[in-house]
Amino acid sequence: MHRSGTTMAWNVFKFCTALRGLGSIMILLVLGVVGVTYYAVVLTNYGPAALSQVGLDSLAALTILILFHFLLAMLLWSYFSVVFTDPGVVPPNWRPSTDEERGESDPLNSLEFVGLQPPDSSNPRVRFCRKCNQLKPSRCHHCSVCGRCVLKMDHHCVWVVNCVGALNYKYFLLFLFYTFLETTLVTLVLMPHFIAFFSDEEIPGTPGTLATTFLAFVLNLAFALSVMGFLIMHISLVAGNTTTIEAYEKKTTTKWRYDLGKKKNFEQVFGMDKRYWLIPGYTEEDLRRMPELQGLEYPSKPDFDSQ
Repeated sequence: MHRSGTTMAWNVFKFCTALRGLGSIMILLVLGVVGVTYYAVVLTNYGPAALSQVGLDSLAALTILILFHFLLAMLLWSYFSVVFTDPGVVPPNWRPSTDEERGESDPLNSLEFVGLQPPDSSNPRVRFCRKCNQLKPSRCHHCSVCGRCVLKMDHHCVWVVNCVGALNYKYFLLFLFYTFLETTLVTLVLMPHFIAFFSDEEIPGTPGTLATTFLAFVLNLAFALSVMGFLIMHISLVAGNTTTIEAYEKKTTTKWRYDLGKKKNFEQVFGMDKRYWLIPGYTEEDLRRMPELQGLEYPSKPDFDSQ
C-alpha cells in the first residue's frame, strides 16, 4: 500500500500559522470526545457486561465491543491520515503540458510562457496565482489560511488542522464515513441507558459514570446528525466530480467538463482497486495508471473539448 502525497512534517501547523492555537484545541477536542465515548461504552457499560454476564447478553456485549473498536481504529487511522498528509501543492517551476481550452491534442510550447506576468497576461488560458506568483494547474485554488496553492482544493478544515485537497480528500471522506458509523453505533447502544435516566427505576452506577454516559450519548448523537449532512453533501460532490469550491463557482454552469460519469468520478477519488476503497491509501498500480490521483492532470469530456 502506498500513501498518496508527501507526508507532512511533525509540525502539522507549518502552513496554518493563523489557526495554530485553534488547531491544537480542535485536535484535543476530537481526542476528548473519543476518550469520553470510550470510557462510557467500554469501561462503564459494555466492558463489565461482557465479563460479568453469561449467554446471549455477554455475546451481544462482546459483539458491540469488537465492532466499536474496529470502527474506532478506522476512524483514527483516517483522521490522522488527513491531518498528516499534505493535500498537494504546485511543484516548483510547474508548467502545463497542454492547453485545456484547446484540448490535449494541442500541446503548449515554452514560447507561450515567455513574459507571462499578472495581470496583463498574453495568454489568458493559463491560470496564474498572484499571491504565490506562479502558474497553477486546473482545479487548483489558493488557501488564504495556509498561504499556498492547493491541488484540487475542497476546503480548509479546522477539525483536521489542514487543507483538504487532491492527496487527502479520500482520507477525509473515509473519516466522515467511519465517524458517522461510530457515532451512530454509540448512539444506539447508549440509547437504553439514556432513556433510563427519565424512568423511575434506580440506575446502577456512580454519579460520575452516569454523567459520562449521558454526555457521551448527547455528543455522539449530535456528531452523527451533523456528520450525516456533510457526508451526504460530499457524496453528491464525488458523484459529480466536483469540490466544494467548484460547486460554488459553477452555479451558473450547466455542464461540467470533469463529470465523466459516477463510476469514473468515484474512481478518481478512491482509485480503481476495490480492496483499497475503504482504507486510507492507494496501490502503486493505481498511482501509476491514474495521474489524477496526484492532482495535476484531470481527464475531461471529449465532447466538451470539441465544443
